[in-house]
Order: sequence, then C-alpha cells, then structure tokens
Amino acid sequence: MSPKKNAYLFTSESVGEGHPDKVCDRISDAIVDLFMKEDPQSRVAVEALATTNRIVLAGEIRGPDTITAHEMEHAAREAVRELGYAQKGFHWQWADVQIYIHAQSTDIALGVDGHENKDEGAGDQGIMFGYACNETPLYMPATISYAHDILRLISVDRHAGKLPLLGPDAKSQVTLEYVDGKPVRAARIVVSTQHDEKIEQDEVRELVRPYVMKALPDGWMCEEKHFYVNPTGRFVIGGPDGDTGVTGRKIIVDTYGGAAPHGGGAFSGKDPSKVDRSAAYMARYMAKNVVAAGIADRCTIQLAYAIGISEPLAVYASTHGTNKVDDSKLVSILRQIVKLTPRAIREQLGLNRPIYKKTSSFGHFGRIPEDDGHFSWERLDLVPELKKAFNL
Repeated sequence: MSPKKNAYLFTSESVGEGHPDKVCDRISDAIVDLFMKEDPQSRVAVEALATTNRIVLAGEIRGPDTITAHEMEHAAREAVRELGYAQKGFHWQWADVQIYIHAQSTDIALGVDGHENKDEGAGDQGIMFGYACNETPLYMPATISYAHDILRLISVDRHAGKLPLLGPDAKSQVTLEYVDGKPVRAARIVVSTQHDEKIEQDEVRELVRPYVMKALPDGWMCEEKHFYVNPTGRFVIGGPDGDTGVTGRKIIVDTYGGAAPHGGGAFSGKDPSKVDRSAAYMARYMAKNVVAAGIADRCTIQLAYAIGISEPLAVYASTHGTNKVDDSKLVSILRQIVKLTPRAIREQLGLNRPIYKKTSSFGHFGRIPEDDGHFSWERLDLVPELKKAFNL
C-alpha cells in the first residue's frame, strides 16, 4: 500500500490530575485562590514541591495578614485530599508540610503597582502565546484535546467510585494521522495509569479501553498493536511517592500539546498581575475569537512585555496562510477591540477571583467558560465585533 500524499503523524501528551507535577500545580493554585478569595488584589507567587510524604511551599506574597501559615497548610492538604491521595507513601493527612513563604520584593512592587500618573506595569518581562484552530469544537488541536479527554473521563468515574482499582496518577499520549492538514484517525494511543496491586496489565487495559473509545470520534481507534496501556507492565507506586513533583513543569500539557509556541512561563501559583498567566489567557482569548469568527482556520497571537511597563512592547498575529484578511490589519483591529495592559486584561477577563484551582488539571485551554468566572478566556464574545470589523 503506497503512502498517502500530504500525510503525517503528530503527537501530544496529557497528564492526569494526580501526576506529581500536577499535584504541585493544584497546591500552588489552591494558595492563589485562598488569597484571591480574601483580597482580590493580593500578589502571589508560590511554588510547591512534593515527594514521598513531604510537601514544601516556597515563594512570595503580598496579601492579608489574616491568612496564616496554618491556613496555607490546610489548603495544601485539602488539594491533595481532593485528588484521592491517602496512600502509604503520600497521604494528604500525614504528609509533612513545610512553608517557606516571604513578602513580595519591594523592588518588584515598585514597578508593578499603579499610582497617580502611572498605570500598573507588567510583573515581569516575557513573551506569551495564544493559539486556536478549528480541528475541534473547542478550537483546540485534536491531539491534546483527545489526550485530555481520555484522562478527564477516567477521572470523573474514579471520583464517582466506578474505578476503585485505579489510582490518581496517570498519563496519556495521542498520535493522530493528518491528511492535508486535517486529523483523520488515531495511529498510536498510550495510557499509563496507577493501579491497585491486585490487578494485572491486561485487566488495566480493559478498564481503560472504553474511555479511550469514548474520547475519540467514532471509527478513529488505532490498531490493537498500537494501543499501549502501562507499557512497563506495572504502575502501583505512583504520584509524588514514585516521582518528585514541582510546580510549573507541564507547560506544554497546560497549553497546546506542542502544536503552538510557548513563551516559557508557567501559569500555576501566580496571581493574575503576572503576565505569564494573564497575558497568555488574553492571547488565547483573542486567537480563539479570531478562528470562531471565521477569519482563519488557525491563529497564533504573541504578546511581549517588559517589567514595570503597562503596554505590550509588541503584538504579533499569524494565521498560517489560512486567513481571509491581512494579518497586519488583524493586529490593528484586535488592538482596537481589546486593551492589553495588565490591569485591562484582568478587568476584561475578570481574573481577580478564586478561579485557578480548576485550571491545574486537564489544561488551561479548550475548557467551557462558567458563570462564576472560571475559564472566562474561553468566551466567544468578541466574535460579533470581529465579524463587523471585517464585514464577514
């Protein structure tokens, strides 16, 4: 059989909510939410490390004195409890929690804070990317979307008590075949999931299979020989007991699965004054609305900031040759529709709220916006203005 023309394979991975790094992302975002709930103007930058029955929090904050180290410890333990970690090597109640958190640098505060003749500045220099495409209904690359879906479906049933033999730690990897730039089928599927020592690899495989089938479009399942479940044969020891976790190490899982650039900054543990987080959300918001408006099939937005400076240093847009309008005009129109200062981003997207713990699992993008403000950057409310601007 001759190879198909214009065909290629592309792969993305996801990790489950109980992956060691995701445990740390969840803890860090639980601390952000703790401060945002008490004072929406709090400044938070908290990292977590988790290993065998030990959690370490470190970072800097500026927020209400009413939030004590005891409350931060409680938030960390609750985050772990919610994941289902009550194992001998990592237990939400018995793990040792150490806290090394100090006040935010006054030098950073000087550049970020607004006053009489100065708007709030960016909390750091950096570049942030947003991306969207029309491969899936949620305007995400299909590979990362299906990789997330497999683990999300397993997680829902695990929390519902339907999968008592599976543990919190899990990973997935989806390889799709693309023809003429469009995904057509799964070529390889990998799922690794922590499990009870009572069951063997073949049993885990059959527990996982229906979730893979449900996540993929009908008829897309790969050949049996390319369906890999727990390839090492055993995955009983998992989570931070099996591998140390650190906040911010899964930034490609958090974004677009390698299908788009990433500026390098992590999201979790940071309040929305940090443009690493808020500007990446805004860039996704703009890119998604561009694609949803029918302006292009794919769109990448880049924003660049300098510490202490309010306006972005540069705004870039690429529609990868799929556009119906000129890219330079697109940038001009977007800048008329949305303001890109850190304060304006937070206000337009309603980011000064305790909405971050949910983002720590299954990606920050391709989610459903909720009435309480969660995933506001996934809204499509710019579409009417964009269509009007381009007479679409």
